[in-house]
Amino acid sequence: MNIQTTEDGYHYHVMRRALDEIDAGGNLTLDELAARMDMSPAHFQRLFSAWVGVSPKRYQQYLTLGHAKALLAERFTTLETSLATGLSGSGRLHDLFLRWEAMSPGDFAKGGGGLTIYWGWFESPFGPALVMGTKRGICGIGFAAETTAEATMEDLTARWPKADYVEDPMMLRPWVLTAFGAGEGALERAPLFLIGAPFQIKVWEALLAIPSGHVTTYSEIAGAIGHPKAVRAVGTAVGRNPISWLIPCHRALRKSGALGGYHWGLPVKRALLAWESAREDTRADA
Repeated sequence: MNIQTTEDGYHYHVMRRALDEIDAGGNLTLDELAARMDMSPAHFQRLFSAWVGVSPKRYQQYLTLGHAKALLAERFTTLETSLATGLSGSGRLHDLFLRWEAMSPGDFAKGGGGLTIYWGWFESPFGPALVMGTKRGICGIGFAAETTAEATMEDLTARWPKADYVEDPMMLRPWVLTAFGAGEGALERAPLFLIGAPFQIKVWEALLAIPSGHVTTYSEIAGAIGHPKAVRAVGTAVGRNPISWLIPCHRALRKSGALGGYHWGLPVKRALLAWESAREDTRADA
């Protein structure tokens, strides 16, 4: 597996180990966490600051299981309002300069037949990421930190079984850099090409309206797309979102504040929410 590396990818692996230690050992001091990472406290502190911009002690608060409930109480987004005011107002389209278009239902029914999909492995802030795209934009992002590279590849290719797959990370690299916050300028774009059934695309469009650092519920999504009783179907569509991170399915929680499921592993979902929350708080404090 040839992975395009980034420093943030290395940081994620350190943070993933730290998350395991926090789960196992409760509230740990900087010295205790650094020792378990086989690092000096100063080096470990620098990694934290470079990755998320807050202290290890504060970051532990974001990694706790109770953080999701706090988000639901404090940063709940009413999707009907967000959708009514337009996606470009506050969601991912604004935050990451995204633009998107969807495959027609007829073409989707062909299972990717006649479509060329380019793919490559990249290090992301959340571990190894398999990115796929057509000439029109990114169509898939899967994370392998909690699974395996083989399982991630099999998962994404099975969604469009009749497509032709070509390894070409350099073709995707400019979009990937923009997607993970390393684009070279404000004019960079990370175009998305949504390949899904019409109902799925409606759900994914609603997810795009959730601002960074905020969350919503599956029932809220169902109401926003005009199908308030279709909560289970919405949950299935959220789980089938092929473009992780950019279409932020990790921001969908259960009404109880529980994380719910996550296709690429709950530790990744927790890291995504923690990273976004800490970044948003850092911006607010600036």
